[in-house]
Amino acid sequence: MKTWQKVSIGIGVAVLVIGMVWFSVSQANKGVVTVQTGQAVKQDLTSLVTASGEIRPKSYTNVLAEGYGKITDIVVKEGDHVKKGDILMNLENVQPGADVAAQSASVAASEAGMNAAEANYQSAVATLAQRQADLEKAKFDWQRSQELYKDQLIAKSDFDAAKATYDSASAALNAAKAQVDQTRAAREQQNQMMQSSASTLTHLKDVLRKTTYRAPIDGIVTYIAVRVGENVVMGIQNSEGAFLMNISDMSIVTCEVKVDETDITNVKDGQPADVTIDAIPGKIFKGHVSEVGEQAILRSTGQAATTQATANTQEARDFKVVVTLDLPPDGLRPGLSATAKIQTAHRKDALTIPIQALAVRTQKDLDEAQSGKNASVTLAAAKSATTPAAKADIQGVFVVHGKKAEFVTVQTGITGVTDIEVVSGLKEGDQIVTGSYKALRTLRPGAPIKIDNSAPKTDETPS
Repeated sequence: MKTWQKVSIGIGVAVLVIGMVWFSVSQANKGVVTVQTGQAVKQDLTSLVTASGEIRPKSYTNVLAEGYGKITDIVVKEGDHVKKGDILMNLENVQPGADVAAQSASVAASEAGMNAAEANYQSAVATLAQRQADLEKAKFDWQRSQELYKDQLIAKSDFDAAKATYDSASAALNAAKAQVDQTRAAREQQNQMMQSSASTLTHLKDVLRKTTYRAPIDGIVTYIAVRVGENVVMGIQNSEGAFLMNISDMSIVTCEVKVDETDITNVKDGQPADVTIDAIPGKIFKGHVSEVGEQAILRSTGQAATTQATANTQEARDFKVVVTLDLPPDGLRPGLSATAKIQTAHRKDALTIPIQALAVRTQKDLDEAQSGKNASVTLAAAKSATTPAAKADIQGVFVVHGKKAEFVTVQTGITGVTDIEVVSGLKEGDQIVTGSYKALRTLRPGAPIKIDNSAPKTDETPS
């Protein structure tokens, strides 16, 4: 046999051996899934709800126009600290002041008239008392005269004079009573006039008072919407000239945030929170939840989702949550953007796994894996999937057993930033499949796996 023939035969045998080896390796690795793994570990776990919002004072007030007039003076400026009762601005008050002065004179005249009417009434009452005494005396004299005249001890002329005196005293008493009634009516009339004048004066004084605006609360002037020379107009807050300025009490500062509807059930009063303010980077301020809203708010419009116009909309909803800062820093201003991380739950020494390790399979998938069937080609299995029990989702993780990944059902607890608590189904140290996402999505229970926990390669850009 020639040399080249021997060489050709050797090459052919080598190729055949290599092909057999490659085929054996490929068959051995057929269906093997490359995965990354981790372990179930115990650690402290905190569940957080993160929401964005803005800084707001616990107490604030919008100063609104109470009347009509031109601004003559604005005493304060934005950023000034004011006390309750301090003057904020003045309006033109010439006409209101003149009206008050004129009505004050009218009230004084009414009071003088009332005093005179009271004096007349008291005089009439005194006269009535005197007329009653005169009548009593005349009555006694007449009765005595009747006895004397009967005994013929006095002349008839004296008897007639006594009777005339008695009749005159009776008529004088009736006249005095009428005078008392007349002066009483005059006094009541004058009293009504005086009260009317006093009420008018109160109204005019209120009009004059409304030309001077005073601080209703202690706080900081955070916004002034008007200027000297402009006219203020009574009306709704959003109309021009109706809203004058804003005063905020920054002694108690809150962070008002909007929490997604999926998280609101976990938020409760008193829960601690960490607040970060965009204007003060790098600092965290402690606080606590002081108010949890009961009404949903549409994310796009900010309107309440319970109104008739918004009841049927399907867009996302938020709930207002107020976090009170325990030690607010100086210089905070309402409206500053802020973020609150609310601690809704905390577990010490909890058994945890990475959140991405959780997988969901149906009972149909688990039954087929146990029987070795392939769901994608088994018609009977596809038919059984129509039952609710077969379609029900089962939550679990893939635990590494030898060179296979076995699906284990777990019950979870609170969720942290990257990890989730496992209440049952695992024990500390269990090796579980944590990635990749594609592998976890398609991994079948009991499938052979290959572990590769090397760091992913990154493209290096040449300098």
